[in-house]
Amino acid sequence: MCGLAGIIGGEFTTDDWQGHLGRMAERIRHRGPDASGSWFDEAAGAGLTHRRLSILDLSNEGAQPMRSAGGRFVIAYNGEIYNFIELRGELAAEGAQFRGHSDTEVLLCAIERWGLERTLPRLNGMFAFAVWDTVDRRMHLVRDRVGIKPLYYGSIDGVVVFGSELKAIRSYPGFGGELDAGAIAWFVSVNYVPAPHSIYRGIRKLEPGHWLTIDGSSAGHPTVGSPRAYWSMKDVAAAGQGAVFQGSYDDAVDALDHQLRDAVRARMVADVPLGAFLSGGIDSSTVVAMMQAQSAVPVQTFSIGYDEEEYDEAPFAKAIADHLGTQHTELTVSSSDALAVIPRLPQMFDEPFSDSSQIPTYLVSELARRHVTVSLSGDGGDELFAGYRRYAMAMEIWGRIGWIPRWARNGVAGLLRGSPKGLLDRTGFWLAPLWKKHGTAGTPGDKLKKMAEILAFPSIEILYRDLMTHWKQPAELVLEADGLPDDGHPWRRPPKFGHPVERMSYIDSVSYLPDDVLAKVDRASMAVSLEARVPLLDHRVVELAWTLPMEFKVRQGATKAVLRSVLDRYVPREMVDRPKMGFGVPIDHWLRGPLREWGESLLSPSRLRDDGIFDPAPIRTKWEEHCSGARDWHYYLWDVLMFQAWRENCN
Repeated sequence: MCGLAGIIGGEFTTDDWQGHLGRMAERIRHRGPDASGSWFDEAAGAGLTHRRLSILDLSNEGAQPMRSAGGRFVIAYNGEIYNFIELRGELAAEGAQFRGHSDTEVLLCAIERWGLERTLPRLNGMFAFAVWDTVDRRMHLVRDRVGIKPLYYGSIDGVVVFGSELKAIRSYPGFGGELDAGAIAWFVSVNYVPAPHSIYRGIRKLEPGHWLTIDGSSAGHPTVGSPRAYWSMKDVAAAGQGAVFQGSYDDAVDALDHQLRDAVRARMVADVPLGAFLSGGIDSSTVVAMMQAQSAVPVQTFSIGYDEEEYDEAPFAKAIADHLGTQHTELTVSSSDALAVIPRLPQMFDEPFSDSSQIPTYLVSELARRHVTVSLSGDGGDELFAGYRRYAMAMEIWGRIGWIPRWARNGVAGLLRGSPKGLLDRTGFWLAPLWKKHGTAGTPGDKLKKMAEILAFPSIEILYRDLMTHWKQPAELVLEADGLPDDGHPWRRPPKFGHPVERMSYIDSVSYLPDDVLAKVDRASMAVSLEARVPLLDHRVVELAWTLPMEFKVRQGATKAVLRSVLDRYVPREMVDRPKMGFGVPIDHWLRGPLREWGESLLSPSRLRDDGIFDPAPIRTKWEEHCSGARDWHYYLWDVLMFQAWRENCN
């Protein structure tokens, strides 16, 4: 795993090139502490820099930037190509010769011999890379299919800059750092900034499964093309609906078992120590079970526990480890250990990010890095196999109201919205069973006002969007925002295919998964120079999952049924058959206790007014209600706090 950055269009001296590229590389040193290198062509106005975390071929033959054997292409690459041995064999059969044993050299050779467009569909891996064509004077930027590895790009004073993290781009002279109000609106809505946006105006994220060409043939005037898709989750999901798995449920279990074992085996190839995160849940347990089944020695596994019992999954992880016979390492962390991570988060995540599971993800990464350089992770199972409880919640709520004609729902919603809150408080007791089941906070009147919003939703997708949203009206909070940008986000244009749960899974797969889950794992693991691999997101597993009918994923009330059945072959079901706990920390309690002074400082009325980003009134209302214990607003408040902390430390 590595970090890369580059510049196109600059008219610089040799000292300038070395200085700019050197600073960019130094800012992402944590992504690759083992070595660094730079390449530039003054005449062409193009340069690449690279930080290396050595995983395969630890010799200098794997150093980057790397030039192709024929001399035409130069690459800076972050990631792993898991089928590089097979590709190497094909290329060798065509006459290619290799000086080393790295997957980087194989990737570069494939591009030189087959061309980029023919190479991309043949790659099985996680990657972001930049490859310079010295003949056509074009830089191609590429990101893996599901968005495991990040890549940012943008223009500064006519010069195109790009990098694995925003840190590298911020180090370029002349970077203005103008905030994008639309991106801030997205952030307070969903707790991350979704691609293609970044927090900065004019800086973009390359979207998963896309490649982008920057034409540098006109010296000093690079032209950025439009991103093009070489793989699409939407196309894969739609194709799965048209080619549903034809075998029995047991056949599907066999197929998934086979495909997952192969995906795990491919990700166990490394020239450095390797292990796995183990929470004791279905996803990580499946990955570890398949690792151990294919390993001649005990696999190293890692988990963290908490003093707070309601958050502690460590005993479950240890039981799985004991059953499988892994070499297990467990660390119990106190609230002070977790709180000590918070000051590091703004620099670690580079732009506002407020999924509080970022804290335990960093802690388990730090633990693993003490022993290994590569760790496998179980991320992706909930999106692929309908594992989130919120899917069932949305289905139940919609089942109660969806049958009612829309005109009638709108009429009732209008009546509730127009009724005095006191009256609603006195008459809302009849909904108590539903509110109790789903944990909706507030008085009966608050709940009926919420019900008015739900009744007015035209579809289950819009209902689901509301369940996933924090600040519902971001334009009322973010002073310069007009609302959420209409940019083709799946919330704006939800898919029409399949079962409602499949549509919700798709929305998560193209937004929440890459921009929250995978961004969290990448930044937290790379902060300690640990490579995290995610076998459940092998594109062959993804494509198989989308062919499986919904009754194979949710079966007799159990979510992720087909994945559970695979795990049954390795671990007794009773060891993992328990309510899903998630991977959280008690932010709600901390904001009323050890973080209260910190929060008050960041959310003081004068500071909010002086910053000019947010309207202080709704923030202060929620802060005071939360601190008093009257309401639980920690999701909303953590969004604003993480933005404020980021702005204080990074902007």
